[in-house]
Amino acid sequence: MLRLSWTQPEDLLPHAFVAAELDGRDAADLRERWIAAGGAPTAPVNGATPQPAPEQLRRLARDLLAELDGRPDPAELVAAEPDDLEAILAAAPAAAGTQTAGSAPMGSAGTDAYADRVLGAWRGRAAGCLLGKPVEKLPLEGIRAIARSTGNWPIASYFTAVGLDPEIAARYPWNRRSRPTSLVENIDGMPEDDDLNFPLIALQLLESAGRAFTTDAVAQAWLDALPGGRVFTAERITYRNLLDGYEPEVAGRVRNPFRDWIGAQIRTDVYGWATPGDPVAAARLAWADARLSHGRNGVYGAMFAAAACSAAVAGASLDRVLDAGLSVVPSGSRYAAAVTRGAELGASDLDDEAAVDALHAEFGHLHWVHVLNNAALLAFALTRGGGAFERTIALAVSGGWDTDSVGATAGSIAGALTGATGLPERWIAPLHDRLATSVPGFSDVRFSELARRTEAVAA
Repeated sequence: MLRLSWTQPEDLLPHAFVAAELDGRDAADLRERWIAAGGAPTAPVNGATPQPAPEQLRRLARDLLAELDGRPDPAELVAAEPDDLEAILAAAPAAAGTQTAGSAPMGSAGTDAYADRVLGAWRGRAAGCLLGKPVEKLPLEGIRAIARSTGNWPIASYFTAVGLDPEIAARYPWNRRSRPTSLVENIDGMPEDDDLNFPLIALQLLESAGRAFTTDAVAQAWLDALPGGRVFTAERITYRNLLDGYEPEVAGRVRNPFRDWIGAQIRTDVYGWATPGDPVAAARLAWADARLSHGRNGVYGAMFAAAACSAAVAGASLDRVLDAGLSVVPSGSRYAAAVTRGAELGASDLDDEAAVDALHAEFGHLHWVHVLNNAALLAFALTRGGGAFERTIALAVSGGWDTDSVGATAGSIAGALTGATGLPERWIAPLHDRLATSVPGFSDVRFSELARRTEAVAA
């Protein structure tokens, strides 16, 4: 039975109830109506394909989603977590002139050092993503069990099925679509992934419109370049709404309970690479992209990633990279608190496993694709990794949740800090400098070519 995830009203509504609760909006009466009518109280678990709801129940789910969309957010939440760009920046440290990224002379656009960092960022993003692909969706204990069973704990190489205990393999099944292309015995170039597809679209936008691209242009780029099956969660909802005639200004706000999830954070590294040493400019570009599908913390994640990448390719230290990311995020937001907590645990005396366990104890109530838990993990991996590429991506992926996405962003930043010439060969050689993608115009493109094109838009 073909039953697409992230589209059915009866599946979306339980997610919407959770989002409302996290935002402090009262939805208890709507939940009671839904359960009384026979609706499922929770969303389907990973991999489950429930039977479609009867049409009457599906209509009720649509109505309740619409009613929930109309309920106002608490005033204190609106004040702490604005959506408007200027309000975001006014509530962020950047407004006080505390940009700490700096622009290192050796990292300026057009220099050999900058070119090396950009290539390192592209290749690092791919390697971190590839490491996380086969264990995406697995619980933390499953990742640890697989790695230990195959002699890869602490993680020091791409995952393998060689030597894996059959009982563990049955208990924690790999990501089926990823296994043929992302286990070390199968890797032959970088396979397609949305964590790389979206950066390609960002690069195209900068090439075609420069820094003047609009959210409308982002929407058109999606429709032109991405099959519907290549977008997920908030992006899939937005894609559907665009096809249903909603304008880009509102398409991400209609029946979309995933606006605080991680999707926008995976899309914006290129904006930072193209604006070295200017985190606010990078964040502005990220906002124009992210607001199509996300809001609040989902948008802040995109702005954080772009600003941090801007600092990293400019040659800033790791501490200044994290400061640059936080400089464009509202200080009172949940996103800023998550990053700060992750960095605190990264600098703590707890060993790696105990620190990750502490993260899961604090953020484990969130969905594995939510932005806040993954942002905390990203900050932890970057801080404890200290800029060292292998240790950073290993920590990011071994921490669980959205392993390929956090691995990709961690790899992007650590790859920029390290530079292409310093990246360990065992992580980069299997990529063959090649990326598979369905984005038109990029089939089997080389990372070295993508880096040159990024340099060109920066110049």
